[in-house]
Amino acid sequence: MHYYLIVALQAFCIYHLYRNKNEFYWYFLIIFIPILGSLIYIILKVYNRRDADKIQQELTTIINPTKRISDLAKKLEFSDTFQNKVNLADAYFDMGGYKNAINHYEDAIRTSFQNDQHVIKRLIEAYSQLENYENVINYAQRIHTKFDFKTSRSQFLYAVALEKTSRLEEATQQFRQIDIPNSNYEERLIYAKFLLNNKKNEEGRELLTELQEESRHMIKANKRNYNGAIREVTQLLNEM
Repeated sequence: MHYYLIVALQAFCIYHLYRNKNEFYWYFLIIFIPILGSLIYIILKVYNRRDADKIQQELTTIINPTKRISDLAKKLEFSDTFQNKVNLADAYFDMGGYKNAINHYEDAIRTSFQNDQHVIKRLIEAYSQLENYENVINYAQRIHTKFDFKTSRSQFLYAVALEKTSRLEEATQQFRQIDIPNSNYEERLIYAKFLLNNKKNEEGRELLTELQEESRHMIKANKRNYNGAIREVTQLLNEM
Protein backbone atom coordinates (compact mmCIF):
# COMPACT_ATOMS: atom_id res chain seq x y z
CA MET A 1 0.00 0.00 0.00
CA HIS A 2 2.82 2.40 0.93
CA TYR A 3 4.47 1.72 -2.43
CA TYR A 4 1.38 2.84 -4.37
CA LEU A 5 1.06 6.00 -2.27
CA ILE A 6 4.69 6.90 -3.00
CA VAL A 7 4.19 6.27 -6.73
CA ALA A 8 1.02 8.40 -6.69
CA LEU A 9 2.88 11.19 -4.89
CA GLN A 10 5.72 11.06 -7.44
CA ALA A 11 3.24 10.99 -10.32
CA PHE A 12 1.44 14.06 -9.00
CA CYS A 13 4.70 16.00 -8.53
CA ILE A 14 5.97 15.12 -12.02
CA TYR A 15 2.58 16.00 -13.52
CA HIS A 16 2.59 19.37 -11.70
CA LEU A 17 6.23 19.96 -12.64
CA TYR A 18 5.53 19.28 -16.33
CA ARG A 19 2.35 21.39 -16.40
CA ASN A 20 4.03 24.38 -14.74
CA LYS A 21 7.42 24.05 -16.50
CA ASN A 22 9.39 24.35 -13.27
CA GLU A 23 13.16 23.82 -13.09
CA PHE A 24 14.41 20.57 -14.64
CA TYR A 25 16.46 19.49 -11.62
CA TRP A 26 13.24 18.76 -9.73
CA TYR A 27 12.79 15.63 -11.89
CA PHE A 28 15.97 14.14 -10.44
CA LEU A 29 15.02 15.02 -6.87
CA ILE A 30 11.52 13.54 -7.21
CA ILE A 31 12.64 10.37 -9.00
CA PHE A 32 15.78 9.50 -7.02
CA ILE A 33 14.64 10.69 -3.57
CA PRO A 34 10.93 9.91 -3.96
CA ILE A 35 9.45 10.69 -0.54
CA LEU A 36 11.67 13.56 0.61
CA GLY A 37 12.02 15.02 -2.89
CA SER A 38 8.26 14.95 -3.50
CA LEU A 39 7.49 16.52 -0.11
CA ILE A 40 10.05 19.29 -0.63
CA TYR A 41 8.62 19.97 -4.10
CA ILE A 42 5.05 20.20 -2.77
CA ILE A 43 6.06 22.52 0.08
CA LEU A 44 8.14 24.85 -2.11
CA LYS A 45 6.30 24.71 -5.43
CA VAL A 46 2.73 23.65 -4.85
CA TYR A 47 1.21 23.94 -1.44
CA ASN A 48 -0.71 26.73 0.13
CA ARG A 49 -4.05 26.55 1.86
CA ARG A 50 -6.02 27.85 -1.08
CA ASP A 51 -4.52 25.12 -3.26
CA ALA A 52 -5.21 22.22 -0.88
CA ASP A 53 -8.48 21.22 -2.53
CA LYS A 54 -6.92 21.48 -5.97
CA ILE A 55 -4.03 19.22 -4.96
CA GLN A 56 -6.40 16.59 -3.66
CA GLN A 57 -8.47 16.84 -6.85
CA GLU A 58 -5.41 16.46 -9.08
CA LEU A 59 -4.16 13.46 -7.09
CA THR A 60 -7.57 11.83 -7.47
CA THR A 61 -7.50 12.55 -11.19
CA ILE A 62 -4.12 10.86 -11.58
CA ILE A 63 -5.01 7.78 -9.50
CA ASN A 64 -8.57 7.35 -10.76
CA PRO A 65 -9.46 9.79 -13.57
CA THR A 66 -13.02 8.49 -14.03
CA LYS A 67 -13.90 9.08 -10.36
CA ARG A 68 -13.73 12.83 -10.82
CA ILE A 69 -16.08 12.58 -13.80
CA SER A 70 -18.47 10.35 -11.86
CA ASP A 71 -18.50 12.62 -8.80
CA LEU A 72 -19.10 15.76 -10.86
CA ALA A 73 -21.83 14.07 -12.91
CA LYS A 74 -23.65 13.15 -9.68
CA LYS A 75 -23.25 16.69 -8.41
CA LEU A 76 -24.74 18.05 -11.65
CA GLU A 77 -27.61 15.59 -11.45
CA PHE A 78 -28.36 16.80 -7.93
CA SER A 79 -28.00 20.50 -8.78
CA ASP A 80 -28.33 21.56 -12.43
CA THR A 81 -26.38 24.83 -12.26
CA PHE A 82 -24.15 26.68 -14.70
CA GLN A 83 -21.05 26.11 -12.55
CA ASN A 84 -21.69 22.40 -12.12
CA LYS A 85 -22.04 22.02 -15.89
CA VAL A 86 -18.78 23.87 -16.40
CA ASN A 87 -17.00 21.82 -13.73
CA LEU A 88 -18.02 18.59 -15.44
CA ALA A 89 -17.03 19.98 -18.85
CA ASP A 90 -13.63 21.00 -17.43
CA ALA A 91 -13.09 17.46 -16.13
CA TYR A 92 -13.80 15.97 -19.55
CA PHE A 93 -11.59 18.61 -21.19
CA ASP A 94 -8.66 17.87 -18.88
CA MET A 95 -8.90 14.18 -19.80
CA GLY A 96 -8.99 14.93 -23.52
CA GLY A 97 -12.68 14.08 -23.85
CA TYR A 98 -13.34 17.07 -26.07
CA LYS A 99 -16.69 15.96 -27.50
CA ASN A 100 -18.20 15.44 -24.06
CA ALA A 101 -16.63 18.67 -22.85
CA ILE A 102 -18.18 20.59 -25.75
CA ASN A 103 -21.62 19.14 -25.02
CA HIS A 104 -21.52 20.31 -21.41
CA TYR A 105 -19.93 23.70 -22.17
CA GLU A 106 -22.54 24.46 -24.80
CA ASP A 107 -25.31 23.31 -22.50
CA ALA A 108 -23.95 25.63 -19.81
CA ILE A 109 -24.02 28.75 -22.00
CA ARG A 110 -27.23 27.93 -23.84
CA THR A 111 -29.44 29.96 -21.51
CA SER A 112 -27.05 32.06 -19.41
CA PHE A 113 -23.53 33.51 -19.36
CA GLN A 114 -23.44 33.12 -23.14
CA ASN A 115 -20.10 34.92 -23.50
CA ASP A 116 -18.38 33.52 -20.41
CA GLN A 117 -14.71 33.82 -21.38
CA HIS A 118 -13.50 30.68 -19.65
CA VAL A 119 -16.12 28.58 -21.42
CA ILE A 120 -15.63 30.25 -24.79
CA LYS A 121 -11.85 29.81 -24.65
CA ARG A 122 -12.28 26.14 -23.74
CA LEU A 123 -14.69 25.70 -26.66
CA ILE A 124 -12.20 27.32 -29.02
CA GLU A 125 -9.51 24.91 -27.83
CA ALA A 126 -11.77 21.85 -27.92
CA TYR A 127 -13.10 22.55 -31.41
CA SER A 128 -9.54 23.21 -32.60
CA GLN A 129 -8.46 19.83 -31.24
CA LEU A 130 -11.29 18.26 -33.25
CA GLU A 131 -10.34 20.34 -36.33
CA ASN A 132 -13.80 21.90 -36.46
CA TYR A 133 -12.49 25.26 -37.64
CA GLU A 134 -15.84 26.87 -38.42
CA ASN A 135 -16.86 26.58 -34.79
CA VAL A 136 -13.46 27.85 -33.66
CA ILE A 137 -14.14 30.97 -35.71
CA ASN A 138 -17.71 31.31 -34.48
CA TYR A 139 -16.72 31.22 -30.83
CA ALA A 140 -13.58 33.34 -31.27
CA GLN A 141 -15.69 36.09 -32.80
CA ARG A 142 -17.73 36.26 -29.62
CA ILE A 143 -14.74 37.42 -27.57
CA HIS A 144 -12.27 38.81 -30.12
CA THR A 145 -12.82 42.37 -28.89
CA LYS A 146 -12.00 41.50 -25.28
CA PHE A 147 -8.77 42.92 -23.87
CA ASP A 148 -7.22 39.57 -22.92
CA PHE A 149 -7.99 37.96 -26.28
CA LYS A 150 -5.12 39.78 -27.97
CA THR A 151 -1.90 37.69 -28.08
CA SER A 152 -3.67 34.81 -26.29
CA ARG A 153 -3.72 31.18 -27.36
CA SER A 154 -7.34 31.69 -28.38
CA GLN A 155 -6.28 34.35 -30.87
CA PHE A 156 -3.60 32.03 -32.23
CA LEU A 157 -6.16 29.22 -32.71
CA TYR A 158 -8.48 31.75 -34.36
CA ALA A 159 -5.71 32.65 -36.82
CA VAL A 160 -5.07 28.99 -37.60
CA ALA A 161 -8.79 28.36 -38.13
CA LEU A 162 -9.00 31.30 -40.53
CA GLU A 163 -6.04 29.92 -42.47
CA LYS A 164 -7.58 26.44 -42.60
CA THR A 165 -10.79 27.89 -44.02
CA SER A 166 -8.89 29.91 -46.66
CA ARG A 167 -9.63 33.30 -45.08
CA LEU A 168 -6.03 34.30 -45.55
CA GLU A 169 -6.20 38.08 -45.16
CA GLU A 170 -8.08 37.76 -41.87
CA ALA A 171 -5.64 35.07 -40.74
CA THR A 172 -2.72 37.40 -41.50
CA GLN A 173 -4.24 40.15 -39.34
CA GLN A 174 -4.61 37.78 -36.39
CA PHE A 175 -1.15 36.22 -36.79
CA ARG A 176 0.45 39.65 -36.83
CA GLN A 177 -0.97 40.41 -33.42
CA ILE A 178 0.65 37.37 -31.82
CA ASP A 179 4.02 38.20 -33.42
CA ILE A 180 5.64 39.70 -30.33
CA PRO A 181 9.43 39.45 -29.90
CA ASN A 182 10.69 37.08 -27.19
CA SER A 183 7.31 35.45 -26.68
CA ASN A 184 4.89 33.08 -28.45
CA TYR A 185 7.87 31.22 -29.92
CA GLU A 186 6.05 28.17 -31.30
CA GLU A 187 3.07 30.25 -32.48
CA ARG A 188 5.38 32.59 -34.38
CA LEU A 189 7.02 29.60 -36.04
CA ILE A 190 3.56 28.60 -37.29
CA TYR A 191 3.11 32.18 -38.53
CA ALA A 192 6.45 32.01 -40.37
CA LYS A 193 5.36 28.79 -42.09
CA PHE A 194 2.06 30.46 -42.96
CA LEU A 195 3.99 33.28 -44.66
CA LEU A 196 6.17 30.83 -46.59
CA ASN A 197 3.17 28.78 -47.67
CA ASN A 198 1.56 31.92 -49.04
CA LYS A 199 4.63 32.99 -51.04
CA LYS A 200 5.66 35.75 -48.64
CA ASN A 201 9.17 34.35 -48.55
CA GLU A 202 10.99 37.50 -47.50
CA GLU A 203 8.69 38.11 -44.53
CA GLY A 204 8.90 34.45 -43.60
CA ARG A 205 12.71 34.45 -43.75
CA GLU A 206 12.85 37.63 -41.66
CA LEU A 207 10.65 36.11 -38.94
CA LEU A 208 12.61 32.85 -38.93
CA THR A 209 15.85 34.82 -38.58
CA GLU A 210 14.38 36.69 -35.60
CA LEU A 211 13.36 33.39 -34.01
CA GLN A 212 16.81 31.92 -34.55
CA GLU A 213 18.45 34.94 -32.95
CA GLU A 214 16.06 34.84 -29.99
CA SER A 215 16.83 31.15 -29.41
CA ARG A 216 20.51 31.99 -28.92
CA HIS A 217 19.67 34.13 -25.91
CA MET A 218 17.13 31.82 -24.26
CA ILE A 219 17.68 30.46 -20.77
CA LYS A 220 18.40 26.73 -20.64
CA ALA A 221 14.88 25.80 -19.50
CA ASN A 222 13.30 27.56 -22.49
CA LYS A 223 15.81 26.00 -24.87
CA ARG A 224 14.71 22.59 -23.61
CA ASN A 225 11.02 23.48 -23.86
CA TYR A 226 11.32 24.81 -27.40
CA ASN A 227 14.01 22.41 -28.62
CA GLY A 228 11.86 20.96 -31.41
CA ALA A 229 10.74 24.38 -32.62
CA ILE A 230 14.30 25.74 -32.55
CA ARG A 231 15.52 22.83 -34.68
CA GLU A 232 12.68 23.38 -37.14
CA VAL A 233 13.54 27.08 -37.45
CA THR A 234 17.16 26.16 -38.29
CA GLN A 235 16.06 23.53 -40.78
CA LEU A 236 13.70 25.92 -42.59
CA LEU A 237 16.42 28.58 -42.85
CA ASN A 238 18.91 26.04 -44.18
CA GLU A 239 16.45 24.99 -46.87
CA MET A 240 15.87 28.53 -48.12
